[in-house]
Amino acid sequence: MKTWQITEFTGSEGLRLVEVPEPKPQAGEVLVRMKAVSLNYRDLTATRKERPGNLPPPFTPCSDGAGEVVAVGDGVSAWKIGDRVMPTFFQNWLNGPISRAAMQSALGGALPGVLSEQVVVKESGLVRIPDHLSFEEAATLPCAALTAWHALVIKGQVQSGQTVLCLGTGGVSMFALQFAKQHGARVIITSSSDEKLARARELGADETINYRTTPDWEKRVFELTNKQGVDHVIEVGGAGTLQKSLDAVCFGGRISLIGVLSGFEGLVNPWPIVARSVTLQGIYVGSHEMFKAMNAFLIQYPMKPVIDRVIEFAEARDAFDLMTAGGHFGKIVVRV
Repeated sequence: MKTWQITEFTGSEGLRLVEVPEPKPQAGEVLVRMKAVSLNYRDLTATRKERPGNLPPPFTPCSDGAGEVVAVGDGVSAWKIGDRVMPTFFQNWLNGPISRAAMQSALGGALPGVLSEQVVVKESGLVRIPDHLSFEEAATLPCAALTAWHALVIKGQVQSGQTVLCLGTGGVSMFALQFAKQHGARVIITSSSDEKLARARELGADETINYRTTPDWEKRVFELTNKQGVDHVIEVGGAGTLQKSLDAVCFGGRISLIGVLSGFEGLVNPWPIVARSVTLQGIYVGSHEMFKAMNAFLIQYPMKPVIDRVIEFAEARDAFDLMTAGGHFGKIVVRV
């Protein structure tokens, strides 16, 4: 079978499509024929060695995908051939709080990823695809959707009438926009592109801010909230935007720190956290139990993931280049 591997840490140029033996499920394992894989910013850092904890090359990247069960190992009772499934990001995080053991079970990093024609995962490391979603749509859920769900619904307990600030128009922010609107919240979106902001408004964003033309966007957020600040911030920028997010959040508000798109280094004044009793919460995807709860919500309140583009498996390197360019709106998906 064919699989993509990171052979050296040189960005997309280090990715190679190679032939490897077809995997066989052992006891308690399931063989999944992948149908679609979606990219996260994390996958870019994996190709550049910017993120610790990766397997040594060569290894298969990407955590998020969807496929069909084609074989099961001895003792497997939860799945049968033909089931439509998604591997969980953390194979060992079933429920409860995050643990070191769970953190060491991430696909596409500590464990081989899913950018492959077939993968073997644990019986407990799968969830069922909601019937209304295609394989391409389902492939966007394991990391981006679950991260937004964890931040806003599980930890944030978002309520009708609250205001949510989403930074950018990537996968996590677009899922956060949709989940927030489903819960009756008001949403403010930032972007450097007026075209993307217009598309965000079509998805339900109540207010938009172009951070290039309005570099002090945190002040504009304050104005849009009657100088109260927002209840929730979906913070994907990291060091480069965290200070502004702290200045934009309300007393008793919550900042969910999810990404580091602006880099790993920077100085932050912590006083607003104290002065406003702000909760600053790191969010790293979520558990199997959270995933199932999110899927139940998606079945009850069907919504469609935002997909920018679908790229064929043989051209997967182009998907990484597209993400590097940063012009996408929502998720980039590879059809296997």
